Amino acid sequence: MTRPSRPGGLNPANSRLVSLQTKIARLSQRLRPYAWLWPPVAFSAGVASFFLVDRQQWLGAALALAMLIAWLLLLSESLIQRWLSNRGYPHLSRGVTTFIAQMIHQETLFFSLPFLLATTVWSSGQAVFTVLFMGLALLSILDPLYFRLAERHRWVYFAFHALCVFVVVLVTLPIMLYLTTGESLAIALAVMVVFTLPSLVNLLRPKRASSWLAMIGLALLLAGAGWAGRGWVPPANLWLSGYALSPGLEVSSRNPSGHMALTSEAVTARGLFVFTAIRAPRGLSETVYHEWRHNGVLVDRIPLEIRGGRAQGYRAWTHKQNFPEHPEGDWRVDVMTPSDQRIGVVRFSVQEDASDAQVVNGDIQTPRGLPGLDWRQLIPGKEGDAD
Repeated sequence: MTRPSRPGGLNPANSRLVSLQTKIARLSQRLRPYAWLWPPVAFSAGVASFFLVDRQQWLGAALALAMLIAWLLLLSESLIQRWLSNRGYPHLSRGVTTFIAQMIHQETLFFSLPFLLATTVWSSGQAVFTVLFMGLALLSILDPLYFRLAERHRWVYFAFHALCVFVVVLVTLPIMLYLTTGESLAIALAVMVVFTLPSLVNLLRPKRASSWLAMIGLALLLAGAGWAGRGWVPPANLWLSGYALSPGLEVSSRNPSGHMALTSEAVTARGLFVFTAIRAPRGLSETVYHEWRHNGVLVDRIPLEIRGGRAQGYRAWTHKQNFPEHPEGDWRVDVMTPSDQRIGVVRFSVQEDASDAQVVNGDIQTPRGLPGLDWRQLIPGKEGDAD
């Protein structure tokens, strides 16, 4: 079997490939002046997918699938380039391939930002994670910095690439495959570690077997650190869309009801209901937890099953009746995933004196930063009882 001729030859397949690559190079040059349009388009696609995962599940999944296809093309680019080079075919210049990679990085980061912005609990470490990815998104649109990173600091560039892979897997898997938040996080960390290896190779340049083993050990250590810090990662497809505190429950409509000042005597005698409405993609079933904390100390952890796909969120509640002898102080109910990622938090305080006590009446409140909805249309979910 004859091998294709070198680029200067007259092999027809070679000539066609040269022509195709020339067209790609020219197209990339023509697109450069309009590249500024791509980030807002990607952000709009992310917003559309975020709001359509409940109403138009197929469209949200189609947008996520388009993201993954783009990443497969980007990830296979170096392999294709090497395959062509080994067989004597020409390949695209680094400037062209870096421009294509930049477009995909922008698509990834701006597509994912709406999910991160809406699901971040800003009073927690999740804010650091989201601000980091906002910084990466900004870097991806600053051409001088981005291209300098790609040309001169390859190990940092590969680390940037690995973080983009992490976030695209984290966001798209629950939409496409209905994986739970913990499953998606574990897979995203595993994939990120694999794509961190080129960064470590460029940084450490291992030559002996011991160096390679040390590098792999470092990659595994990074994976362990990522899992240990999972509480700082927003649950990109679950968010708290409403909450309420009340002393009672209307059995017929299963709505929070009643009026009560949160005094020591009142909560000890009547108990307290905490309602939460949680938005999730259609088809996703997941266990979440209400973690009741008194002055920062965990006193109850109650599991609740939720199902995605309801426009106003799947409502679940817990009813705490057995308050401690001295319940005064600050209380909060953390809404958590099994992987210890915080979905939201409900805070209240209990006072000894009624004149200073917070009053609750079952009104469903909207967390700041989300559009207002008619929360009285919530469809009841399952009830959990705390001791």
